[in-house]
Amino acid sequence: MIKHVAKKDQKLAFHALLNPLDSENQTHGCRHTNPGVCAKHSLPGVCAFIRKDNICLSPPQSWKKQYEKLFFQRFGKQTQNRGA
Repeated sequence: MIKHVAKKDQKLAFHALLNPLDSENQTHGCRHTNPGVCAKHSLPGVCAFIRKDNICLSPPQSWKKQYEKLFFQRFGKQTQNRGA
């Protein structure tokens, strides 16, 4: 089921603290700042708005860099995949 989120709150989601289920390749919840333009929006099996586990398997292209930034802020070190 699609959860409607205020635009302001959705823009904040990109910068929110990491969730234990977040990784460089997936996010817990939608991290797109404008999910309406996401090519995978509402795509079964991919979109957090549709999946029962609320996992997005197609985060924005900018997510990998943002994940590394949030990871460093939280743990004070770079991700293991950095520089590989």
